Amino acid sequence: MNAEKFKMFENRLFKNYKHRLKQAKRLNISCWRVYDHDLPEFPICIEIYENYIYIAEYNRRHSLNEEEHEIWLSETKGIISTITGIAIENMYLRVRKRMDHKEEQYEKETETPVSKIITVKENRLQFKVNLTDYLDTGLFLDHRLTRQMVQAEAKDTEFLNLFSYTSSFSVYAAAAGAKTVTSVDLSKTYLAWSEDNFELNKLKNPVNYQFIHADVKQYLKLLPANKYDLVVMDPPTFSNSKRMKDVLDIQRDHVELINDVLRTMKPGAILYFSTNFTQFILEASLINSTHIKDITKATTPFDFEGRLKRWCYKIIKP
Repeated sequence: MNAEKFKMFENRLFKNYKHRLKQAKRLNISCWRVYDHDLPEFPICIEIYENYIYIAEYNRRHSLNEEEHEIWLSETKGIISTITGIAIENMYLRVRKRMDHKEEQYEKETETPVSKIITVKENRLQFKVNLTDYLDTGLFLDHRLTRQMVQAEAKDTEFLNLFSYTSSFSVYAAAAGAKTVTSVDLSKTYLAWSEDNFELNKLKNPVNYQFIHADVKQYLKLLPANKYDLVVMDPPTFSNSKRMKDVLDIQRDHVELINDVLRTMKPGAILYFSTNFTQFILEASLINSTHIKDITKATTPFDFEGRLKRWCYKIIKP
């Protein structure tokens, strides 16, 4: 790759970093996205986690051989280090594959020689972040504003977090004074991670804060009606995990899932529903609520403007 291409990347990264750093400082944010495949020759995503950088390289076909790729990557890291002031040894790289429907989301990647796990802060709360072992770090930065919405609604509520992953929404709800917080996920690994996040924030309470290992589709059928005041549901686009009784396809199944959640909610209760399926179409006419609002734009953080690839809805039970 010629010097002109690297100069283009340097200019774009400098512009992004300078602009977003000002916003991050103004908002007192220490974890944020700097760059996301802005230039075709640099198919990477760059996120800052305080004093560390996480680089996700999208698995794209290119003309570089292995040696040329190593040179490209070394040069790219050098530019990132120069602009951000973060040392190359504090950068961690993962290859982000296109998800195949035969693959499970959130499964552990190939073992790395040494795991890099750090603790970061967001809105005075602490979260465990893994920069080496998984496709994602454990903290979805694009839901920063959605978490604040949950925080504002959570006091004195019965809160339910479905497909809870590492339970950052649950931490926000508990810290805001929710009466009970229930986090449900199919992965024992992520439920243990969730408990770590609760302990980091001194929120240990086995009676009021529960972590349920279950298939959400089946679990919803067992819940009583009119129980919850506030629910978050952020399911994967597709899952055929061997631990599930059947396949989850969010476009096909979202109406059933949302209606099952609404049944468990009290009248006037709020559901925040999100999906990363870029071609998603909400079948609003089949959902048992007339209060459905698309809040995708309202929940888009400054560092994801123009680059957000998910949908988010606020649904109120009549």
